[in-house]
Amino acid sequence: MGRMENANLDETRPTPVGDETDPTQLHTGESQTSNQNDVQSMADSSAPVIQTPPNQPPDNPPPTGEEIQEASRSHAWRWLILLGFLALLAIAGASAFGGYRSGISQRTSLEATQVAQQVDEQFQLGVQDLAAQHYEVARQRFEYVIQLDPDYPGVTEKLADVLLELNTTATPTIAPTATLSPTPDLRGAEELFSQSQMLLADHKWSEAIDTLLQLRKDNPDYLPVKVDSMLYVALRNRGVEKILNQADLEGGTYDLALAERFGPLDVEAQNYRTWADLYVTGASFWELDWSQAAYYFDQLLLVAPNLRDSSNLTVTERFRIASIKYGDILAEAKEWCLAQEQYQAALNLGSDPAVEPTASWITKKCEDANKPKEEPTQAPAIEATPTPTLETTPEVTPEVTATQEPYPPPTP
Repeated sequence: MGRMENANLDETRPTPVGDETDPTQLHTGESQTSNQNDVQSMADSSAPVIQTPPNQPPDNPPPTGEEIQEASRSHAWRWLILLGFLALLAIAGASAFGGYRSGISQRTSLEATQVAQQVDEQFQLGVQDLAAQHYEVARQRFEYVIQLDPDYPGVTEKLADVLLELNTTATPTIAPTATLSPTPDLRGAEELFSQSQMLLADHKWSEAIDTLLQLRKDNPDYLPVKVDSMLYVALRNRGVEKILNQADLEGGTYDLALAERFGPLDVEAQNYRTWADLYVTGASFWELDWSQAAYYFDQLLLVAPNLRDSSNLTVTERFRIASIKYGDILAEAKEWCLAQEQYQAALNLGSDPAVEPTASWITKKCEDANKPKEEPTQAPAIEATPTPTLETTPEVTPEVTATQEPYPPPTP
């Protein structure tokens, strides 16, 4: 379109540089002059006429300034498009990498969530199996939870409860303690371990402890976790048995302290140890401070009335004796009502003909002490009445003598 509007095509022709004796110009010199005149005359006219110079090829015209600018703009646009395409590729690559990382993170988070859900589900099922007394299934579930999440809260205590239930019963029986022979035990580790399991199943706690200690001494690396769990069960049950059935409170407390090194004690074992400590403390005040002795045995009267020590005195008998002795001390101090409370507490445990008369007399004293004090106020009035009569009787005699003075004396 730019070439059509420009009538003078000679102005857009490049200036010849080099050999001026172009053969084309030599042969067409005259025609070129005539053509220039014709073009000049046509330029003066009003109708523009475009003629192709004879020395310019019509198929390859030289580029104009606008064409050069348009070509440069087109080239710049190509670079911009290429750069935009590369930027889009970079953005797409970054997005794909970010999506890949996000996918990995989501998958990892999903796997962790699924594992956590599975661990929680197995723990809850294990608790249900423990409540339903399916101890073996509960043990497998709790061990699986520990394998996936060793720090899961409460799983260690539940596993200890399951192991305790698998190897003990609610009412342990008394088993005779066996002594070890002085000769060394040369049995293998597996044989010792199997023997320990059999002894635990038969509730032979002392023999099981001795066998496990021998196994631990000869083969310290043989199933250390299971050996420690079996030692915990044996020591715990032997300690409870000593407290409840053998009247060996100090020995039972010591065994429970040893079991606590392998794992936390259950609530039942902790209660037995607390009761044994209270009994020993109360017995330490025996015949020294009857008030303290009565106080400590009163704490045990409801929870462990039949607990006893080597003296074979139960908690009930010790509380009864301590209450009577403390009541005697209060009666000597004339604390009648406090003494009556101690005697009544002792008689509530059973009748005692030797104590009942004293208790009745103390009760009467307490009732008398609580009566309103009206009679002592009348006693001084009764004693004061004879005093005025004794003082008035001597005054009558002077009055009688005074009546004789008015008589006149005899005249001489």
